[in-house]
Amino acid sequence: MATGQKLMRAVRVFEFGGPEVLKLQSNVAVPIPKGHQVLIKVHACGVNPVETYIRSGTYSRKPALPYTPGTDVSGVIESVGDGVSAFKKGDRVFCSSTVSGGYAEFALAEDHTVYTLPQTLDFKQGAALAIPYFTACRALFHSAHVRAGDSVLVHGASGGVGLATCQIARAHGLKVLGTAGSEEGKNLVLQNGAHEVFDHKEVDYIDKIKKSVGDKGVDVVIEMLANVNLNNDLKLLSRGGRVIVVGCRGPIEINPRDTMAKETSITGVSLFSSTKEELQQFASILQTGMEKGWLRPVIGSEYPLEKVVQAHEDIIHSSGKTGKMILLL
Repeated sequence: MATGQKLMRAVRVFEFGGPEVLKLQSNVAVPIPKGHQVLIKVHACGVNPVETYIRSGTYSRKPALPYTPGTDVSGVIESVGDGVSAFKKGDRVFCSSTVSGGYAEFALAEDHTVYTLPQTLDFKQGAALAIPYFTACRALFHSAHVRAGDSVLVHGASGGVGLATCQIARAHGLKVLGTAGSEEGKNLVLQNGAHEVFDHKEVDYIDKIKKSVGDKGVDVVIEMLANVNLNNDLKLLSRGGRVIVVGCRGPIEINPRDTMAKETSITGVSLFSSTKEELQQFASILQTGMEKGWLRPVIGSEYPLEKVVQAHEDIIHSSGKTGKMILLL
């Protein structure tokens, strides 16, 4: 190790597996930004379900071991590479991707994935922006091609992506229906843009949705748990309706015949497939939302870096999630 190299605390994964493979170390070298990279002093980092899939080794994208998880951090620019002109030391920022991993005291990011964090939002909210809101934008505009006047059912609306989807959809003139599994969750969904909310723990909630949307059905379903809900989603759709799969934790048996009569479709979403141009489009939608005040990230559970194992257990196993889970540094 180079003499005088600064050290930091960071979570490292040396093998794929359960939450216990997340190891907090205090002797990790602070990365040095080169070219178009910036170094961010991390104040908060979002925890997303996809990070648990990657950690377990079951996801399509496998990082080289060892690695530090985490993509959406917020904090302050510590230093910048030679090629960076848009940011300087001391700037408040959030980012949609990191080079070195976000579960750490410092994170390296390419400058085109870094965005200014306005003073109206704190660092906790900054860590709740990138993955949830960019995913919601990709699902609604890139995958579902929604237009004002369309109806959208956000199936599992009280988590980070769900609430972001409700806010964005309402601001763009859609009729928004949401589901949640607790009273707190249902209230949150209504406060964040939904016109109607349903309790997905009630046995007959699908019938209640059918009654609400009538014979026409719903134009778009943004689906957070496809392995449980996909069968029902297909029966709720309008002619030409679309199910957009944002989350799935296993297989499900469906009857493809359910797509035929109304010529409906099922489309998956992967934020990691976005081009630079698409990310800039999503960022400009977020910018508008921040300026107009309809973009309001809702923070859920907060954990110190030492409790990262607990965070990974809770994000998968605690039902009735509300808001965005974050790590605080």
